[in-house]
Amino acid sequence: MHKEIERQLAVFTEKTVGVIPMPELRVKIQHSIQHNTPLRIKIGIDPTSAKIHIGHMVPFRKIRRLQDLGHTAVFIIGDFTAQIGDPTGKNKERPHLSFKQVRKNAHTYAEQIFSILNKKHTEVHFNSEWFKDMYLDDFMKLAARFSLAGLMAHDSFRGRMEKGARLGIHELFYPMFQAFDSIKTNTDVEVGGSDQKFNILCGRDLMTQLGLEPQIVLLLPLLLGTDGQKMSKSLGNDIPVFSTAEDKVGRIMSISDDLIIHFLSYAADLPEKEIMNIKKDLTEQRKNPRAIKLMLARKIVSLYHDTETAEQACREFVRVFSQKQAPSASQDIFIKEQSIPVLYLLRNYKLVESTSEARRLIEQGGVSIGKQKILDIKAIINISQNSDKILKIGKRRFFKLIALKK
Repeated sequence: MHKEIERQLAVFTEKTVGVIPMPELRVKIQHSIQHNTPLRIKIGIDPTSAKIHIGHMVPFRKIRRLQDLGHTAVFIIGDFTAQIGDPTGKNKERPHLSFKQVRKNAHTYAEQIFSILNKKHTEVHFNSEWFKDMYLDDFMKLAARFSLAGLMAHDSFRGRMEKGARLGIHELFYPMFQAFDSIKTNTDVEVGGSDQKFNILCGRDLMTQLGLEPQIVLLLPLLLGTDGQKMSKSLGNDIPVFSTAEDKVGRIMSISDDLIIHFLSYAADLPEKEIMNIKKDLTEQRKNPRAIKLMLARKIVSLYHDTETAEQACREFVRVFSQKQAPSASQDIFIKEQSIPVLYLLRNYKLVESTSEARRLIEQGGVSIGKQKILDIKAIINISQNSDKILKIGKRRFFKLIALKK
């Protein structure tokens, strides 16, 4: 049994940046093995946006490995807490989301997450199950378990107060609600990014106050974005889960060489031994970083698509961006108009998310027709019925503009 405890402990702690506390985790694993009772591993995500990126998937991949040991995933979809918005790392108050928006986003999240988690060994809970009908006196009893001084230890809260930025009272409740999720689901271990340390510790403290066996805190590193900052859709440095294989390859190939090992570790899930060998190859300049990035792209894209799709996307990248050839495939866009303003084309045909994004791309030289860049936001594109036109947006998105015949 000792060997099995050590084996499982190694899986639990591999590539983590914090385990609080390690001795208690060992005891929980031992009890689980002795009594053949799976540990309940909690992870929560707030569906605050319809889009998720591969950074969100790091903790879910960790939990899948724990499921493979026989443990149970407890997946909390924060449809209630998403309406508040996790204040962690935020320097301003988030806009309020409607319950309808949140539920719509939640379906998108679940679709991708269950390509990773074992659905048969996953419990799914919407935390509105217990919060939407909570009585005021129950809420007050829960709030009394927390102190203002304790909550102000939260870096985000303290930082905003010191800067004189607005801090809504409802935001102070967020760690408290996340902690209560652990009570309602009888959590043994909660997994989250390193930025979730405060919130997960709140759950551990609340359990202790209520005389329950406290949960273990398992912290994972945050996946960096393509520019080396924290991966974020708002910074434009993310790799969206629902993007095409070609787009993923292009974004991965854009990372700097010093991010290769980080992505191999946390985005591609390569074993430590293999990563160390690659690191040695890079240090001793035995392999071209570009070749290693192509291998990295194949590994990551295979996780979200399949091996054949990943191989094809990598070959296409080499063909278009190294050999400077035209793309072999692009999405067809059928245009009703014979001539069309470029801003209208980008926005109304949903090629970008907003008019401001379209303006920025044009002004930065990120939009072209064939080999000609469009630098004027008032430009008109003439669509010929006799020849197809290739519209390029950014570095990796290609669209074939086809005029509809009247």
